[in-house]
Amino acid sequence: MPSIINAEKKIATWLYLCCFMVFAMAVVGAVTRLTESGLSMVEWRPLMGWIPPLAEQEWQRVYGLYRESPEFAHKHSWMEIGDFKKIFFWEWFHRLIGRLIGVVYAVPLLWFWIKGQIPAGYKWKLSGLLLLGGAQGVLGWYMVTSGLIDRPDVSHFRLAAHLALALLIFALMWWVALTLREHKTPLVAVSRFSLLHGLTALGLLSVTIIWGAFTAGLDAGMIYNSFPLMDQSFMPPEPLNILKEQSWVQFTHRWLAVLTGLTILLFAWRTRLWPPAIMVSLQIGLGIATLLGQVPVPLAALHQAGAIVLLALMLQALRKVKNGLS
Repeated sequence: MPSIINAEKKIATWLYLCCFMVFAMAVVGAVTRLTESGLSMVEWRPLMGWIPPLAEQEWQRVYGLYRESPEFAHKHSWMEIGDFKKIFFWEWFHRLIGRLIGVVYAVPLLWFWIKGQIPAGYKWKLSGLLLLGGAQGVLGWYMVTSGLIDRPDVSHFRLAAHLALALLIFALMWWVALTLREHKTPLVAVSRFSLLHGLTALGLLSVTIIWGAFTAGLDAGMIYNSFPLMDQSFMPPEPLNILKEQSWVQFTHRWLAVLTGLTILLFAWRTRLWPPAIMVSLQIGLGIATLLGQVPVPLAALHQAGAIVLLALMLQALRKVKNGLS
């Protein structure tokens, strides 16, 4: 029995490390988007793309490919190769972290499997996460291709799908790690309604994050930089379209965030689990500051990071509530 428990702790620690790497990749992905670096690499070389260009000849080759892209033609025609290298770095770094996650996940998984240390019922879960990681790489390239044909930006729907899958992978790994390391502790005022309340908050948080991706993909944070009003009115004057119209996408995101915040605060009050309440308050503050500042890169990246931290804290709280019911 002690050896089984020790193996579970090792697997949980490994999964926490992978979660941190996914967290880092998502934050770097936000910086990549904010610095308009995501379309700088117009090739997908999953096996050969580990090393960036080292020789000047190779830099000229990749720069020449970028010069043929819609983004260069419509937005970055002023860029010289020195400017190109700066945006190339962020996209290359983002992809490098993805490759490293694959190695850090796959190699220990194989080792645990060979040693027979994976607990019963977890082999299919851990294997499924590996498949989701591979799908994420394909989805990332599918997202990039939307900006390489006839438009200088990636589809905000594909961007949202890419982020959603990353957070799904993070959430599943985090949940499995919590399950392996859980210690059942009594909670205050735990009921099945508390679990339903928490699941509702988690659902609202997920939808809010998706609309945050829509907001980033459409550069919707660059307009109506006031809060709570949008200039002088509560709602924007543009035609209603919460999926494609910049102003309405921003409006939906900001008030989904408020609704999510209130729901999480009430959940924390009901369960006496305060970390999500503290984090959601900080996250809303970061969101407002990002909007008022017209999306400065450091604040916007922190806002992305805050969303993932809040997701982790909500999952941890839900795990405790579930334990209190069992």
